[in-house]
Amino acid sequence: MKLYQLIALLITLSALFSYVNHRFLRLPTTIGVMVIALALSLVLVVVGQFTPTVHDQAEAIVASIDFSDTLMHGMLGFLLFAGALHINLNDLRRRWLAVGSLATVGVLISTFLVGAATWGLLQWIGLPLPFLHCLLFGALISPTDPIAVLAILKQAHAPRGITIKVAGESLFNDGVGVVVFLGLLHIATGEHGFDLPHLATLFVKEAIGGAAFGLAIGWVAYRMLRSVDNYQVEVLISLALAAGGYALAEAIHVSAPIAMVVAGLLIGNRGRALAMSPHVCEHLDTFWELVDEILNAVLFLLIGLEALVLTFTGQYLLAGALLIPIVLLARLAAVGIPAGALALWQPLGRGAVPMLTWGGLRGGISVALALSLPATLGGSTDATTGAVVSSREVIVAVTYVIVVFSIIVQGLTVAPLARRLWPMSPTAQTDEP
Repeated sequence: MKLYQLIALLITLSALFSYVNHRFLRLPTTIGVMVIALALSLVLVVVGQFTPTVHDQAEAIVASIDFSDTLMHGMLGFLLFAGALHINLNDLRRRWLAVGSLATVGVLISTFLVGAATWGLLQWIGLPLPFLHCLLFGALISPTDPIAVLAILKQAHAPRGITIKVAGESLFNDGVGVVVFLGLLHIATGEHGFDLPHLATLFVKEAIGGAAFGLAIGWVAYRMLRSVDNYQVEVLISLALAAGGYALAEAIHVSAPIAMVVAGLLIGNRGRALAMSPHVCEHLDTFWELVDEILNAVLFLLIGLEALVLTFTGQYLLAGALLIPIVLLARLAAVGIPAGALALWQPLGRGAVPMLTWGGLRGGISVALALSLPATLGGSTDATTGAVVSSREVIVAVTYVIVVFSIIVQGLTVAPLARRLWPMSPTAQTDEP
C-alpha cells in the first residue's frame, strides 16, 4: 500500500471510530478509538479462522506500518510540543522539585523494581530472561502517558496542582525513560559494557544536551515570532520548530523529546506573553489542539490494531497479567518514595500519591520502545523444556498486555477515583501545594 493510501486509511478509520465512540460509547476519545480498534483486531482474528485472506490482508497492512518509527521519529515531537505549549511555567516552577524527582528518581526506582520483579516472575513461570533484558523492560514500561488522564482530571474538577504534576511528570519522564532505555540497550547489545562514566556521559549528553538544544531553538523561534504579526507565518514557525527541531536533535544525538518539551514551554509561556498577539495565540492554540487530537486518535488507533501482528501465547498472556500488579506496585513506590522525601519541602498534596499511581497510564511510548528492540537481542533457554525464549517477543507481548489494561481499566476508572478523592465543591479546583 502506498504511503498516501496508508495515511488516508488511518485518518479515515480514526474519524470513523471517533464518530462511533461519540455517538454510542461516550468514552474519552482516545480510549474509545483504541477500544474499537482492538475489537476490530479481535474480530479479524476470528474471521481469519474461516476466511484467512481477510485476516492476512489486514495483517499485511498493519505490518507495513513501523509503529516504533512512526511514533518515535514522527509523531512524538508534535505530541510533546503540543503538550508543553499549554503548561503554565509559573505553575511548573512552583512544583519543579516534585515534578523533577518523579521524572528522574521515580523512573529509576520503577525501572529497577520492575526489572528485578520481572526477572523473578519470568523464571518462575518458565520464561527465563537475562536480568539486563528485564531491566530494559522496566525502563520502557516506566514512562507514563498523560493524554487520556488530563482531560478526565479536568472534567472531574481535580485540583490544579495535581493536574500540573501529572502533566509535568509525564512530559519529562518520556525523555528520561528513553535515555535510561538507550543506556541499558547499549549494554545489552554489547555496544558498551557496564561503564558508569559512559552512562553518565550519555545522560548528560542526551538529557542536559536536549534541554539546552530545546532552549536554543526555542529562543530562535521566539525572536522570529516577535518580529512579525501574522498568524499564518507564526503558526508555520511553530510547526517548523516542532518538526525541524526534533529531526535536528536526533541528528546531533541529543534527547529530542526533552528538547521539544523545553521548546514548547518557552513558546507557550514567554512567546505567548511577549511575542504573540491575542489573535495569534488563539489561532496557535486552535491549530495545536487540532494537531494533538488528530495525532492522538491515530496513535491510539495504531495501538489497537497492533494486536493483529503481535505474537501471543498462553504463557505471554499469563506473564502480562501477573506483571500488571507488579508494575502498579513499582509505580506506587516510584511516587511514594519521592513524596515521602519531599514531604517537608514540597508536599505533593492530598490525594496526589493514589492519583499519580493509578493515573500513571502506560501508552504508545512503551509499545514503541518495546518494538524498537532489535531482533538480535537474543534471550535464553528454558532449562525445563529446552525451548529458546526470545526476549524481544516476550517483552513486546507483556508490554502490550499492560498498556491495554492501563488504558482501558485505569483510564476508565480515573474519573471515579478523582471524584472520590476530591468531591465536587466550590473549592474543588483550588490549588494544591
